[in-house]
Amino acid sequence: MTTRILITGATGFVGSRVAAAARATPGVSLRLMTHRTEPDAPALTADGPVFETVYGDLADPGTLRGSCEGIDAVIHCASHVGSGEQTARTVNDLGTRALVDEAVRSGVGRIVQLSTASVYGRGPFTALLPGMAEPAPASAVSLTRAAAEQHVLAAGGAVLRPHIVHGAGDRWAIPGLVALLRYLSAGPVGCDARHSMIDVATLGRALLGAALAEKAPAGVYHVNHPEPVSCSEVLSTVLTELSLPWASTEIGMDEARARLAGVPYAKHHFEMLTVDHWFADERVWHDFGCEPGPDFRTSFAEHAPWYRQFLSR
Repeated sequence: MTTRILITGATGFVGSRVAAAARATPGVSLRLMTHRTEPDAPALTADGPVFETVYGDLADPGTLRGSCEGIDAVIHCASHVGSGEQTARTVNDLGTRALVDEAVRSGVGRIVQLSTASVYGRGPFTALLPGMAEPAPASAVSLTRAAAEQHVLAAGGAVLRPHIVHGAGDRWAIPGLVALLRYLSAGPVGCDARHSMIDVATLGRALLGAALAEKAPAGVYHVNHPEPVSCSEVLSTVLTELSLPWASTEIGMDEARARLAGVPYAKHHFEMLTVDHWFADERVWHDFGCEPGPDFRTSFAEHAPWYRQFLSR
């Protein structure tokens, strides 16, 4: 029996990993939604079509009409994460509502959404399980992503919230840490705040697993590696694996704050690192039939060559 899956954001950082995992899974037929170009012809192999593409723009609900016809599950990875409050609302909130409406109209049985733990706000969060705290978004973009979740949840779908996602293709999380370390010109030590991390390929498999699980998932899931990582270990791993010039220079937390005093944006992000952002939830690995993979230090080492090349540009 073939399961027909529509993936939005399938060319993006996470969505492309979902698509790769799906193409390697027998019995899955893919439809990839793109807003960048008009639909291409189905990609062909000797065995027939591997996937088809369909044009759809979350900012233009009319283009979503028919996109979910014949689909068993939707994996919604597309979102606007840049600046522009109105664009974020149009794409994340209203666009998701239109997509969910189309999925329901078409009789789609499962809707799985990629969201973010940032909908909870600033923290601290220690071993936080779903249901233990209500969303309290601290930014306009996070507010619209929290609103998007409500459309999915109202339709009986599943929302997956990762915290820090790392891996090849990441242009925000680890590069942002490198920029912070550049301001400091040193590696801060003595910070035991714990952070949830997940490798992007593992996240892709988890999203696919939610769409294929024997029992349809519903509600909110935290999807991160089960072992949180201390702030000091995250920073030391990045410094060492990327061979950054400040790897051999250590400073304490008070000195780090002093060095960032004149850079409010960097100081804000540093302070976020100094409190727990640990989101617990073992259900993903039991319910979705996938493994969490190696720990952060091991998985990051695999992606280090890509980061070094990206940061050298």
